[in-house]
Amino acid sequence: MSHNTFGHLFRVTTWGESHGPALGCVVDGCPPGVPLTEADIQVWLDKRRPGQGKFVTQRQEPDAVRILSGVFEDERTRERLGGQVTTGTPISLMIDNVDQRSRDYSEIATAFRPGHADYAYFAKYGVRDYRGGGRQSARETAARVAAGAIARKILPGVTVRGALVRIGPHAVNRGRWDWEETGRNPFWSPDAAMVPVWEEHLEAIRKAGSSTGAVVEVEAVGVPAGWGAPVYGKLDAELAAALMSINAAKGVEIGAGFAAAELTGEENADEMRRGNDGPMFLSNSAGGIQGGISTGQSVVARVAFKPTSSILTPRRTINEAGEEIELRTKGRHDPCVGIRAVPVVEAMTACVLADAFLRHRGQVGG
Repeated sequence: MSHNTFGHLFRVTTWGESHGPALGCVVDGCPPGVPLTEADIQVWLDKRRPGQGKFVTQRQEPDAVRILSGVFEDERTRERLGGQVTTGTPISLMIDNVDQRSRDYSEIATAFRPGHADYAYFAKYGVRDYRGGGRQSARETAARVAAGAIARKILPGVTVRGALVRIGPHAVNRGRWDWEETGRNPFWSPDAAMVPVWEEHLEAIRKAGSSTGAVVEVEAVGVPAGWGAPVYGKLDAELAAALMSINAAKGVEIGAGFAAAELTGEENADEMRRGNDGPMFLSNSAGGIQGGISTGQSVVARVAFKPTSSILTPRRTINEAGEEIELRTKGRHDPCVGIRAVPVVEAMTACVLADAFLRHRGQVGG
């Protein structure tokens, strides 16, 4: 299987399966001398960790990360740099799987779950790990969050933050937007009034054995003008590709996105005025990127996630023998994958921006 690596200078390779002994990643291209401990990574993994509420999968995984390589500490690094730092060599991270229940998947060993990648994997490779979806499982995203933690450490003055802005038919009221609120509720909602609405909606969905979709918004504040490249290295194109690579992602938009199709040229143009430190923009329809290059405004993107495919409602499908069957998926699954997707969206955004920063520095300096 190819294509398990993304990035150019800041390169991330993830490995492992949902029900294997462990999963992890190798981060190559991180500059030397960056302070990095397991605690720096764990704080972000804890935000994605399963089993933290009745509206997410009840799989109990501590997601405890171990750094296997790429860091060093002695008396001199403690004195000069304050402790353990990166060496510039590949950083290998590992997360043990401790709560697999492979027996839950015995009935789908030869059956293709509707909405899943079971059939596509089997058609391509002729073999598949059906236990929890194997490599296609969202469990793989734990490694992405770990890599994103390293990416955040090398981004100068950039803050990456995400929020859930829609679950099913219920969207937040942007007039009540409060970034601080995202840390005070289990849904990453910036709108406190939407929390009970989502709770009621998800409770009905969960009891029905069904699932629902969601939209996650991410914002990167502090990205300077100049990151990215024109034509084939566009920052928005690489960001969209990274976000679309997340499990269950079915759509990505930058800035105004699809809503721009409804605007006039006057409405869509981000007018500029002279500011104290460069241009001052009066709007951000572009999402902080023009011509594939950052403008200095906040980079803004949204990702649409489909409903979880693993549901208790019987669905018609076929098996490897081509027989038509009815399948009811067992196991522990998120009724809405968008909830735990927020830290993953943040991580992928951080990785893309870290790569853009290093490439920009390598080409033009500074």
